[in-house]
Amino acid sequence: MKHALQHLLAALSLALIAGTAAAQTATPGVLRVTAIPDESPTELARKFAPLGKYLEGKLGLKVEWTPVTDYAAAVETVVNRKIDLAWFGGFTFVQASVRSNGKVIPLVQREEDERFRSVFITDAKSGIGKLEDLKGRTLSFGSASSTSGHLMPRSFLLAAKINPDADLKRVSFSGAHDATIAAVASGKVDAGALNISVWEKFVADKKVDTSQVKVFYTTPAYYDYNWTVHADMPAELRSKIQQAFLALDPATPQGKEILDLQRATRFIATQPENYVGIKAAAENAGLLK
Repeated sequence: MKHALQHLLAALSLALIAGTAAAQTATPGVLRVTAIPDESPTELARKFAPLGKYLEGKLGLKVEWTPVTDYAAAVETVVNRKIDLAWFGGFTFVQASVRSNGKVIPLVQREEDERFRSVFITDAKSGIGKLEDLKGRTLSFGSASSTSGHLMPRSFLLAAKINPDADLKRVSFSGAHDATIAAVASGKVDAGALNISVWEKFVADKKVDTSQVKVFYTTPAYYDYNWTVHADMPAELRSKIQQAFLALDPATPQGKEILDLQRATRFIATQPENYVGIKAAAENAGLLK
């Protein structure tokens, strides 16, 4: 009888804990996760799968991957608490912060995101060798809301006294970094601006011929991507999520697999103040509404 009572109390205790965890997310018992669609949907899902499984084990919640159609949708899902955790670029984080009146919190970023960069690429035979050579030519950015595929490349162009809308023959938006590479490689545009991480991955995987498509300018470093939650998420769950990311260790098989897929050396804590420069760049470029 005593043992039965102990088992019943233990079961009730576990149920209470599970119920508390469930109440801490937008959908009871489920941590819904999304990411800005800066790569193809299949690639984003592939990269997230091992991370999702890892988070389930660490948090005791079902982790559900929820893709979105565009950058604006990623922002709105977090602002409206339809998503619990989102992978944002620096600019989308700033947009979400403005839209929510400061009610979003960046938890972690990759160590690489402290000094992220963009690259400008072109056909090796285009004759383009510096930013000034873009005048009168065609250029593709990624998404209009992309930090590394639009905002920061535009910011550095303006700093070089080049107004993309006035000085270039045509500016287009591919929608994603991999699509920008394809646009340059196929000759649809003379040049493209994109995330250095995606470019390096394409080079490493031999998905781009660097004798045909080359980098002609690499930007200075800036803060970029982070994992963000809504401020309404209880501090205990926020802390558990943050600690789970910080505990990823490249010395373990699981940690190495996840970090490699996320193109990260390791994850580190971040804070809203890191994105003040991104906000200023967006305001200066007239992109923050």
